[in-house]
Amino acid sequence: MLLKANFSKKSIKFLDKLTAKHFFQIDQKIEKLKKNAFPEDSAKLKGSEDYFRVDIGEYRIIYHCDESILYIDLIGKRNDGEVYKKFDRL
Repeated sequence: MLLKANFSKKSIKFLDKLTAKHFFQIDQKIEKLKKNAFPEDSAKLKGSEDYFRVDIGEYRIIYHCDESILYIDLIGKRNDGEVYKKFDRL
């Protein structure tokens, strides 16, 4: 089943700032998540039952999903803790 993607305002804002190359990498990963929301390289976030993370290159995607929608909550740099600080504020 193909899920519909729903992007948060923060995710859209982050994507708008990316180079075409990085945007394409993240877009490809999201397309794969729409087909399989829980691939082997995803991990459940500690302290959360519903949120997962997946890495793509130097970026991290934090998301959750229900039966038909993949919610892209945050996208951020992988090697700094800023994406988790932003997640705590959701």
